Amino acid sequence: MDDQTHQLIVVGQVSSAFGVKGWVKINSFTDPVTNILQFNPWYLRARQPEQSWKIVKVLNGRAHGKQVVVQLDGVNDRNQAELMRGIEIAIKRDQLPATEDNEFYWIDLEGLKVVNQEGIDLGVVESLMETGANDVLVVRGDKERLIPFVMDEYVLDVDLDKGTITVDWDPEF
Repeated sequence: MDDQTHQLIVVGQVSSAFGVKGWVKINSFTDPVTNILQFNPWYLRARQPEQSWKIVKVLNGRAHGKQVVVQLDGVNDRNQAELMRGIEIAIKRDQLPATEDNEFYWIDLEGLKVVNQEGIDLGVVESLMETGANDVLVVRGDKERLIPFVMDEYVLDVDLDKGTITVDWDPEF
């Protein structure tokens, strides 16, 4: 694929074949899991980074328990579907719907620099985790910090253009 590979976001993975007509089960990383069906086409590749992404059209799909099952263009029987186990599924960043004010995709927050109100560098957002009550920023700096992503309480500002998140957080904590 071209230089747009960096714009791809992994949203799921093929887990196994489903039936005999080439359908596959998908572990969707979207919330809810059926949101993955909103995106078409998908970009597929084996987990090895040296593999290139291949564009594939989703022909059909539906919820199946806690997973999703789909029929992909060019996958017509169980043997072909079995070969897809472990394949990553990605979409282009611009396929995601626009966000509202103070609403962010995790992918946009990862890698941002985190500073407190006094301008002290706390590190970089390595990842986020869901806790039920609220999402939590996992910030790596001189130490790992877990900062609740609660706007106007702990998170004061997110500036995607500058690549920073300003927080109300004691650097000793």
